[in-house]
Amino acid sequence: MNTHNFPDWLKALYPFEPKRFDTGRGVMSYLDEGAGDVAVLMVHGNPTWSFYYRNLVLGLRGKVRCIVPDHLGCGLSDKPQDFDYTLGEHIRNLRALVDSLKLKRIHLIVHDWGGPIGLGTMLPQADKLGKVVILNTAAFADPRIPLRIRACRIPVLGEVIVRGFNGFADPATWMAVTKPLAPEVKRGYVFPYDSWPNRIATHRFVTDIPTAADSPSNRALAEIEGMLPELAKKEVRILWGGQDFCFNRHFYERWKVILPQAQATLLEESGHYVLEDSGAECLQAIRGHLNVA
Repeated sequence: MNTHNFPDWLKALYPFEPKRFDTGRGVMSYLDEGAGDVAVLMVHGNPTWSFYYRNLVLGLRGKVRCIVPDHLGCGLSDKPQDFDYTLGEHIRNLRALVDSLKLKRIHLIVHDWGGPIGLGTMLPQADKLGKVVILNTAAFADPRIPLRIRACRIPVLGEVIVRGFNGFADPATWMAVTKPLAPEVKRGYVFPYDSWPNRIATHRFVTDIPTAADSPSNRALAEIEGMLPELAKKEVRILWGGQDFCFNRHFYERWKVILPQAQATLLEESGHYVLEDSGAECLQAIRGHLNVA
């Protein structure tokens, strides 16, 4: 989708011209702002898209190159109806994009599903991985799934809720924050998810949440968890919204045990969309961590 076709209210919030990368199974949209062969890769989760990182890009692109993809099925990327929307496939797509850019060093920022996807992409090539920022995510097995998310996993009914009534992306615009979003920001989050076919990934991400069962995504997550000792060798900054109903303090405390070297900050009054509730604080912390202040 060309941004010239965007409504003016969205152009004001998302003043970028995305690029396109053909994965062979669909075309990914991604932002490539700034210059250089060292970049910061920002990986979003569900039900967001690169829009979630818009203010970070604006605050960092004058100092460091910013690469911000939309996963297939999300944002401005293609939304194929026959794609296998599983963790391993998202990692495969992101790895192909990263490899095509031939970057010498990659700093990583991850949120929500971006945690396992981003770490699953970069930990196997840890020699290229620079500094890491973790925002309300997990990359390890855990049985805790909130009731409101489990409801969206119910066969048939869950798909009707998520794809028919946008019952995931839309409620997230108020459930994932503690400070009300401006109306145009809410519209920005749901802009790509305006129909049953365009909400396919929003639903598939929910059904793909790893559990104790033996499935491809559980095996993929186990592989990522097994590589976390490599992450413990990196400079990691944890910025965590303390009012997150999904990735709550239990996950924050687990990260602190896994990564005892990391500098961790609990933003007590922020929700899951920590970059919305504490955007200025996060930008300042990330600039300092990346040494681009």
